[in-house]
Amino acid sequence: MIVLGLTDAALAILVGAGFGIGACLLLSLVPRWGAPTLTRRIAPYIRDISDPLGVTAPVALSRSDRRAVWRALQARAGAAFGGSETIARRIDQAGWNTDVAVFRGRQLAWALTGLVGGGVLVVALAVSGRANPAAALLAPLFCVGGAILCDVSLTQSSKARVARIEEELPTVLEFLALCLAAGEGILDSLRRVGDAGAGEFTAELRAVVLAVGTGSTLGDALTRLSRRLQIPAVTRSIDHLVAALDRGAPLAQVLEAQASDAREDAKRGLIERAGRKEIYMLVPLVFLILPLSVLFAVFPGIFMLRLGIE
Repeated sequence: MIVLGLTDAALAILVGAGFGIGACLLLSLVPRWGAPTLTRRIAPYIRDISDPLGVTAPVALSRSDRRAVWRALQARAGAAFGGSETIARRIDQAGWNTDVAVFRGRQLAWALTGLVGGGVLVVALAVSGRANPAAALLAPLFCVGGAILCDVSLTQSSKARVARIEEELPTVLEFLALCLAAGEGILDSLRRVGDAGAGEFTAELRAVVLAVGTGSTLGDALTRLSRRLQIPAVTRSIDHLVAALDRGAPLAQVLEAQASDAREDAKRGLIERAGRKEIYMLVPLVFLILPLSVLFAVFPGIFMLRLGIE
């Protein structure tokens, strides 16, 4: 009874899915496709090195094969989407502990999840008899939507963290200038600010102090921080600080000047956002309030004219 109730599209999808699964299984048995990898072929001869116990070798090899396949898919996805430098910059700005390949793998997983979800939805619509030719576009649209949503989440995280760092920058620079004016060294001031603060920029300063403690110079650590974040205000402040360190200029005055410049930039940004908000406020005024006002003003006259004509 269920088979009789299915539509032709549902039967075509089910038969096509069965045929595709069977074709994939047959292809896996072809010698060229199902041949063991180089690791599987040479593992028995170096078992004493690769796996002394000889018990978990098949599981480890299968996991390595899956990881190799997943890395190959990540590389293909990265080559297809491109823009690795931009992704790396946004990952650093967002503060994610990952790299471009892992993010591409996550984006590929989101895309595959969307593809599977769209396919399931198409099958459900076909089985229920409510499918149309446009429903075939659901699976690719869900696939593209999953990849775009993953990229949008990274973009939003990076923008939010950049905004927090720009807000913290004037306060951190003023605190550093105060510590330097009190007689502390620049490294001790950075350590004090990193220990006292709890924001995003102070966490980056703690990483700088840790890098200096492990052998890097302070100028190199600050330069790496500037290149990793690529925030104009932070880059400008760090460039002036590094130049002052190299030339022996008074650091407290340099940091005070940079703090005042950062506050002026924050004021300009606030004024620009306020201007954009004013423009956005015109949207409901022009498209909602004004048409209703015109309608209330014109409708009584039109109603009275119709009464007079009748």
